[in-house]
Amino acid sequence: MTGSWEARYAAEFFGTLILVLLGNGAVANAFLKNTTGNDDPGLANGGWLLVASGYGLGVMLPAMMFGSISGNHLNPAITIGQAVIGIFPWAHVAPYLIWQFLGAIAGQCLILALYWPLYRQTTDNEAVLGTFATSDHANSQLNGFVTEMVGTAVLIFGAMGLYRGMFFHQNIDIANIGVGLLIAAMVISLGGPTGPALNPARDLGPRLVHALFPVPNKGSSHWEYSWVPVVAPIVGAVIGIWIYKIFFGL
Repeated sequence: MTGSWEARYAAEFFGTLILVLLGNGAVANAFLKNTTGNDDPGLANGGWLLVASGYGLGVMLPAMMFGSISGNHLNPAITIGQAVIGIFPWAHVAPYLIWQFLGAIAGQCLILALYWPLYRQTTDNEAVLGTFATSDHANSQLNGFVTEMVGTAVLIFGAMGLYRGMFFHQNIDIANIGVGLLIAAMVISLGGPTGPALNPARDLGPRLVHALFPVPNKGSSHWEYSWVPVVAPIVGAVIGIWIYKIFFGL
């Protein structure tokens, strides 16, 4: 990382904004009624590949833009995991987390503004919530916790391997592409039970927007489940980065 700490905070803000804008924007295009990606609420037309592509590009493009400045965390679980392992200073964890959450909120506000007429046309409040935050599709918080924990552990383990692997050491942009593809694959393969979040900011920030703003047809924000996509990814990130360190070092 080469930027000043102020530049790094700004990079985390704008990077997380782009992540949420492209990721949850793809969900909105797939879920909301009468969008170009879907003329009925649900997944029938837009499809899960549309959502996976949005999140994959939402991580890859900021990585290419801001990776050399801030490390492109865009995720409190990554920041905390790196601090626990000793490769990120604890003194800057709180500012990173604050700017990540603010970026997620700003990105979701842009989605709400852009898709406002289509939110008004979508009467399925679960579809509306899906464009903001993850849900407990299996009706089991335990299953949700395990899904988010394992998914984030695999994500962090894979990202560590891509960025520190010998083949990509001299070409960071190839690693960035790899991380984007990894995110897309995670959404496709592990997204069934919960969404998934894999990122506390990506879920909690937009969920706050859903709860506080007069979103048309919004229904419940399901706060009883909201702790899962916050706590489970942090636990998973710590596990994933420790496993990588044990076997391959840092």
